[in-house]
Amino acid sequence: MARIDNPSIGFLEEDARLLHHPHNDALVVSIRARDYNMHRVLVDNGSSANILYYPAFQQMGISRKRLVPTNAPLVGFGGTRVYPLGVITISVTVGDYPQWITKDVVFIVVTCSSAYNAILGRPTLNAWKAVTSTYHLMVKFPTEYGVGELRGNQVAARECYVAMMEIDDHLPTMNIEKQRTVAEPVEELEEVPLDDSRPERTTRIGTLASPSIQQALATFLKENKDMFAWSHEDMPGIDLSIIVHRLNVSPSFPPIR
Repeated sequence: MARIDNPSIGFLEEDARLLHHPHNDALVVSIRARDYNMHRVLVDNGSSANILYYPAFQQMGISRKRLVPTNAPLVGFGGTRVYPLGVITISVTVGDYPQWITKDVVFIVVTCSSAYNAILGRPTLNAWKAVTSTYHLMVKFPTEYGVGELRGNQVAARECYVAMMEIDDHLPTMNIEKQRTVAEPVEELEEVPLDDSRPERTTRIGTLASPSIQQALATFLKENKDMFAWSHEDMPGIDLSIIVHRLNVSPSFPPIR
């Protein structure tokens, strides 16, 4: 096949034709790591590192002696710190022949509980010059013979989501003491009635402004009291896409009470 230099990467609506819409599913893919097909790999643009979870590391038959020690902890959402077992470099292949690439990926091995086997973060995505689309659940990357594709598995993504929720349910809960006040108003507020016939309909304005500005603001609010909503009846004509709640579940599962 002829080589293609700098292929253009884009996404079409056809790329999403096999997915259930609407969705907010994660981008979960399968890769070839060494001589193994590794499933349940999360593609995470927000991760600054590539993560390999220890159960997957064990199943690949890699000796723990090959881990390169590291002292840098991983800091997760909420500031939690995880100290890794070490670092390992693994050859990873993605795509289908001939639009495929094989690159060495540096993984940080951790022992945390997870429904995923690994996480591909920004270092790998940038090294591959990859472009991700969460709507299409797909990763595209340039190769010598055109644009390679790595499709996400929507079923696996939802299974991982359920599994992660079950893992969270088994974690010990934290006892939270009385909350400390972290924000206070910068000025006192004065209550202003908007409708003399409905004294319960009020709002508040600041008191640091001059009396003339306070009076002008109160008059302005009273003249536009119809812009305030006190009940659902005061908000006719709202688009149902805004006010109707829908459960983002697979259409193949019937609702059960």
